Amino acid sequence: MMMWWHSLSVVGSLAVTGPIGVAIAVWLMAGKSWRLTAAWVLLFGAGMALVVATKIAFIGWGIGVQSVEFGGFSGHAMRAAAVFPVAGFLALRSSPPAARQWATAAGVLLAVLIAISRVRVHEHSISEAVCGCLLGLAVAAAFIWYAGAEEHMAMSRVLVMLCLPILLVAPRAEPVPAERWITHAALYLSGHDRPYTRQMWQQPLPRLR
Repeated sequence: MMMWWHSLSVVGSLAVTGPIGVAIAVWLMAGKSWRLTAAWVLLFGAGMALVVATKIAFIGWGIGVQSVEFGGFSGHAMRAAAVFPVAGFLALRSSPPAARQWATAAGVLLAVLIAISRVRVHEHSISEAVCGCLLGLAVAAAFIWYAGAEEHMAMSRVLVMLCLPILLVAPRAEPVPAERWITHAALYLSGHDRPYTRQMWQQPLPRLR
């Protein structure tokens, strides 16, 4: 069972969700939906920026919410909740409303399961996974609401063709060391020798210099 949760967690990794996010932007540009492309890039970029900012704040300075063990938004949960509902919505954009709604709901369900997996594999606290998932769903909801007024967009099946190879190949690729990069950036900016962790809330350690 743990292996299943681990595999599900990998689906939310940057190696998978990052390329899918790019594929969505490429598909929108190919369809000359310039406003939607800009909206997606800005919304997804803002979500990513919030994840990085909260992680740097915690790792570098220990800024978090100890009572709920919150040390930053879960990037896996945020990206999954942003890209999968949007990919489902756009892939069936020209289909009947019911099919489009089911595809979007399937994306939401997958994102929720990925958020749960981050807790099950002990990579995030419940608050971090829930907040990350909610942030991603807010990004997806804002984009879908904005896209709802757009004219009919063709090439829906092209998006599926772009995303499927990513889902099949990316999980087997070398993991992107995003956490290491964030940690290095946090330590550089804060000037500390070692990162803050949630474990420091359980057992007092010497003050970082």
